[in-house]
Amino acid sequence: MIENRQQEIARLAQRIQEVGEYLHIDSKRQEVARLEQLSAQPGFWNDQASAQETMSKAAALRGDCEDYDAAKALLDDIEVANEFACMEDDESMAQEVNDGIAKLTKSIDALELASWFTGEFDSGDAIVSVNPGAGGLEAEDWAGMLFKMYQRYCERRKWDLTVNDAVPGELLGFDKVTFPVQGRTAFGMLSAEKGVHRLVRISPTDDKKRRHTTFASVEVLPVIPDSVEVEINPNDLRIDVYRSSGPGGQCVNTTDSAVRITHLPTGIVVTCQNEKSQIQNRETAMRILRARLYEVEKARRDAELQELRGPKMENSFGSQIRNYVLYPYQLVKDVRSGVETGNVDAVLEDGDLDQFIIAYHRWRVSQEPQG
Repeated sequence: MIENRQQEIARLAQRIQEVGEYLHIDSKRQEVARLEQLSAQPGFWNDQASAQETMSKAAALRGDCEDYDAAKALLDDIEVANEFACMEDDESMAQEVNDGIAKLTKSIDALELASWFTGEFDSGDAIVSVNPGAGGLEAEDWAGMLFKMYQRYCERRKWDLTVNDAVPGELLGFDKVTFPVQGRTAFGMLSAEKGVHRLVRISPTDDKKRRHTTFASVEVLPVIPDSVEVEINPNDLRIDVYRSSGPGGQCVNTTDSAVRITHLPTGIVVTCQNEKSQIQNRETAMRILRARLYEVEKARRDAELQELRGPKMENSFGSQIRNYVLYPYQLVKDVRSGVETGNVDAVLEDGDLDQFIIAYHRWRVSQEPQG
């Protein structure tokens, strides 16, 4: 006798309806139509930066609508399949219902996650930096491991990751590495990663095979659209050029293509060396500087630094957001949400981070004042 899954399907239908309300799907359809009309106007592409921003916004809104419509269409298919499976006592159709429910549940989870991203830049791109804590070779190796983890995660999400600035460690990993990530809701998702990450393992650099505890900090900034005004006085900048030490074309190590920009009033220093020309490196460094200055200004203006960056924490014990234990047992545990897994290879080697990122955002939303 085939099990009737109608109650489960009804609960999924209710979740879809609620998500549609949270995401304001009807309003988003109207906004997409407005932006499409705007893009058809003569002279729309005269201002390339503004046009690109408009098209990116339309694509993000359209994506939410398409995902919602796809979930509703799948729900309709499941309802029909469930009715047929029960009437005909069809095992293959029952399996199709089971697979459809699993797929729809995952889709609704993703839609609910999107509804939690209400920040100004949550739907846009991110700039991520990984910096080793104290510990020399061990910390630099840990920074390299984290970078590899984020590379794998971006591949899983089909996001584009490029390296702007990478300073190799003395023997292993990185002394620092900064990389923009381009993809839908990249900043919203990756904001879960900002903070201190703690590693416990038998050190590969210790001849006595002793257990070491190592730290690295992750900074996540939004890519600030050109339409958002960030005042930067050219007289406040010191710009130095030097020879690049990383990949970037045939001119690397033969011309002064790398750029270091120091914002004198704040002491913020931004470097970029992985583009092929000094002009490209300078543009990229200025983009990162704009993001950091925006964050500082926002914190001063409304005292809500946590909105973009979270509380500042020391790159040391007691301040970590997540623990990665490889010895004497294997466990990755998020300190905030409490989510954990013993499959450390899936996390570090394969970038299986969604379980932690989604759980963090669910926890974050639960901490926000209601009403």
